[in-house]
Amino acid sequence: MTLGLAVPFTDPAALLAWARRADAGPFGRIGVPDRIVYDNPEPMVMLAAMAAATERIRVQSEVVLAPLRDPVLLAKQSATLDRLSGGRFSLGLAVGARQDDFLAVGADHASRGRRMDEQLAIMRRVWAGEPVVAGTGPVGPAPLRAGGPELLFGGFAPAALARVARWGSGYVCPVPPGAAQGLFELVRRQWKDAGRAGEPLLVGQVNVALGPEPTVARARESLLRYYAFAPELAAQSVATMATTAGAIRDAVAAYRDAGAHEVMLSCWSDDLGQIGRLADLLS
Repeated sequence: MTLGLAVPFTDPAALLAWARRADAGPFGRIGVPDRIVYDNPEPMVMLAAMAAATERIRVQSEVVLAPLRDPVLLAKQSATLDRLSGGRFSLGLAVGARQDDFLAVGADHASRGRRMDEQLAIMRRVWAGEPVVAGTGPVGPAPLRAGGPELLFGGFAPAALARVARWGSGYVCPVPPGAAQGLFELVRRQWKDAGRAGEPLLVGQVNVALGPEPTVARARESLLRYYAFAPELAAQSVATMATTAGAIRDAVAAYRDAGAHEVMLSCWSDDLGQIGRLADLLS
């Protein structure tokens, strides 16, 4: 099983140190989250900097909220990142849930799922070198990976899962290991029914904080702040965050038993020393 690292909400310049440290191993990819109305770096810009600062590790949006963005521009950014990283870029996408993000950019929240399906068709045309508007030329650069970068989808609604087989390379699961197995099985079945070769990449996610009490306390504060709009979810996220060596190992093992190929360890504290502790713990 491959392990990835999702970075915390902290100063963008500091995240370059996270990328370089993760690039030294044993992590397979590093993920950057997306929000609009929040104090976080814009993920595509941040991932470009990380790609330039690393040599081995995959860089991934964890996940970009596609309906908030213009599809042609997003496709162009993604193709540029694919080339810049030497094919190490993975585009994780989801529809998003928080209404404030949609209000901030003037996007319609209610139609976000339908808009995303329309966006995906446009992005595929861009990556295939086809004009997106009659009378115009193609939008370059062409992605390094034929058909576009590795494309992963997050979510748990039926429509979100169906996009994996129709458009994607894999699935990023946002629920605990105990609830993941059924979703993984559905994604696999839809993949097979669609006549896709091989199998989808299945990725689990675990909120972690490993270190002294101040590290864990900052992670709890960050989770509570991030989910302040939903107090019950915030409390549940804090209660289930893995903060000991045993809890982290158990969560990774549970995802492996559920069928995951990879697990992303989502760090909520800005303590850079966590990278070394997690690497020692799981290597």
